[in-house]
Amino acid sequence: MAMKRLASHRHQFQRDEQFETEYRAVIQEYLEMGHTNKVTSRLHSDNGYYLSQYGIIKDSSTSTNLRIVFDGSAPSTTGVSLNDTLYTGPKLQEKLFNVLCKFRSNQYVLTGDVAKMYRQFLVRLKDRKYHHILWRNSNGGNKTYQINTVMFGLSAAP
Repeated sequence: MAMKRLASHRHQFQRDEQFETEYRAVIQEYLEMGHTNKVTSRLHSDNGYYLSQYGIIKDSSTSTNLRIVFDGSAPSTTGVSLNDTLYTGPKLQEKLFNVLCKFRSNQYVLTGDVAKMYRQFLVRLKDRKYHHILWRNSNGGNKTYQINTVMFGLSAAP
């Protein structure tokens, strides 16, 4: 599935140069911030899980127009997806009604928005082999990368 999605990206990039530029910029940002790195060991790259990915454009976003979503629901060659195997844990967010009631009960409130929130949480080293992606370098070759942080599109994400 990851290979098919990568081929689909290549066609989409040919049709929309701006989309390709933004997509490559996000991948480059992942690399520069240490949120992903190239997998150099063949053994490590064979013994893991490859996620397919796609880009979502949100013109109204003030921070990032393009967000890459890693498709944890896409089935692997065995028919099982990564989301099928992840432990999701308890729901961490309070019900919206409770939040609104507490919000109104105080004279002052503080709100915030954490930029790239999901990417602030590192994944354990031993679990990163399940967060592999394929990416086509500028020279045209496919390379394996591992994502080191929590990703959009996984059921275990908060």
